[in-house]
Amino acid sequence: MQIRNTSADYGLVTIVNHWVVALAVFGLFGLGFWMVDLSYYDDWYRRGPDVHRSVGILLFLLMLFRVVWRAVNVSPDPLDGHKRWEIRSAHAAHLLLYVLIFVAMVSGYLISTADGSSISVFGWFEVPSVTGQIKGMEDTAGTVHYWSTWAIVGLAAIHAAGAFKHHLLDRDRTLRRMLGK
Repeated sequence: MQIRNTSADYGLVTIVNHWVVALAVFGLFGLGFWMVDLSYYDDWYRRGPDVHRSVGILLFLLMLFRVVWRAVNVSPDPLDGHKRWEIRSAHAAHLLLYVLIFVAMVSGYLISTADGSSISVFGWFEVPSVTGQIKGMEDTAGTVHYWSTWAIVGLAAIHAAGAFKHHLLDRDRTLRRMLGK
């Protein structure tokens, strides 16, 4: 398998990046959904948010890499048989997923740094607050974070349904291309 994309197929870097981002997004969503109900005395009350923030920062860096990688690589051509509306809606969905993921990450960062504190990424490095202390910012950012993450999960479900439609009903290579086959 080639490292870079070709006009016919996705390369290894794009495929691995796609699946790592998908796992991270759904893992972060699941952790976030679970940890909001933790009590003060739960072992994960502090550990859960620390893991959530650390993975979120690493995901942000991976998404920056993903945007650059996408810019310097060709995109595989649509498969024969794809309708114009399918191609346009797929492009729109991908663009919206990228935007929503960045909105979720930035709003999560703003929640965590609204009091002026930095974010420790697994103790490896610190990401400082760029806003300082802004009263009430965590509430606004929290609302944005909540709705953007639900929108990501909903849109990702539609995205997956489209891939399965192509695989099971149309019997084309859409899903197999993202699996490296």
